[in-house]
Amino acid sequence: MADATDGEAIQLGERPFDLVDGMDDGPLKSRLQQCRGGPFRRTDFSIAHRGAPLKFPEHTREAYEAGARMGAGIVECDVTFTNDGVLVCRHDECDLATTTNIVATGLNKSCSVPYAGKGSSPRCCASDLTLTQFRTLKGKLESADPEAANARDSLMTLAESIELNQTLGVKHTPELKAGDPERIKRVFGSQAAYAQKMIDAYKQAGVHPSAVYPQSFNLDDIRYWIKNEPVFGNQAVYLDDVDPTANSPRLSPEELKQLRAEGLRILAPPIPALLEVNDSGRIVPSQYARDIRAASLDIITWTFERSDLRGGAATAGWYWSFDPQGRVVKKESDMYLALDVLAREVGIRGIFSDWPATVTYYANCMGADLERISPMDTTP
Repeated sequence: MADATDGEAIQLGERPFDLVDGMDDGPLKSRLQQCRGGPFRRTDFSIAHRGAPLKFPEHTREAYEAGARMGAGIVECDVTFTNDGVLVCRHDECDLATTTNIVATGLNKSCSVPYAGKGSSPRCCASDLTLTQFRTLKGKLESADPEAANARDSLMTLAESIELNQTLGVKHTPELKAGDPERIKRVFGSQAAYAQKMIDAYKQAGVHPSAVYPQSFNLDDIRYWIKNEPVFGNQAVYLDDVDPTANSPRLSPEELKQLRAEGLRILAPPIPALLEVNDSGRIVPSQYARDIRAASLDIITWTFERSDLRGGAATAGWYWSFDPQGRVVKKESDMYLALDVLAREVGIRGIFSDWPATVTYYANCMGADLERISPMDTTP
């Protein structure tokens, strides 16, 4: 675990302390309680997923500032594009109807499918707009209701997010988002040119490659960066879309080893692919986690604090599907049981979180122990 620049004082708020206090008595709770007095430092183990969207509209200046303030050493910008080819931070090319106030503005008519009242299904894309139009929008907490009226925060271009991250003293993890292939071809000429433009933004800003973790679910993007921008490709993160609940195929041991031979160093599967509950009722690394480590790949995972755990894993949905009956994760505080296994047994190097303070607290408390963990035993 590497520590990023400390920057301003870290402010964790009450949530991590409340979660620790709510844990069942045991060695982990005792260890975490010993850290209540801090001090707390920024850590690369804590990655701000879209900023801090548990409370702040995602991919806004305010969300990014909150993530950094909570000690995240790395902050994510999901990268998509406007009609005039400017890279901007949005989770999806066409999510503006539910994450911004666009349907309440005159730009609704510019949407691919404008909002037409209750029951309609608007489709509003960043690529429907010019940068000038995009800048007029305000972010809001993600909602299925396009009319939800909580818009207030500032949207960001990729260049602006880079500048902000540098000011905040945090590293960068841009994710090149999939987009409409025809629009990508029209705006950039090719997928490769789109991938290159994202890297160029960091080169133009003078960011050292060691501070950038470019991500994509598209293996072609990863291979492009490894081949054509190797100093950036050295930290490329291949986002693995394996879904253990839907028989979505995992990478085989042979495929994992082949990716490592091609130069991939970091694989990022979701949390439920890395954990399972054994017959003794204990959270343990999954076989997939063992195979990834056996292939000498580092692991980053996603996404902590993405689900409501107040009713335990049994009602929390996909991210906690490794414990579908809630045998171990029975309440919100039990999230730290899973995080401890991910950190100390799976050996992840970082985790995305919608509320980075929870991860920052854990990482600071465990401290250098995370760096000294030996590679996990990969035998069955």
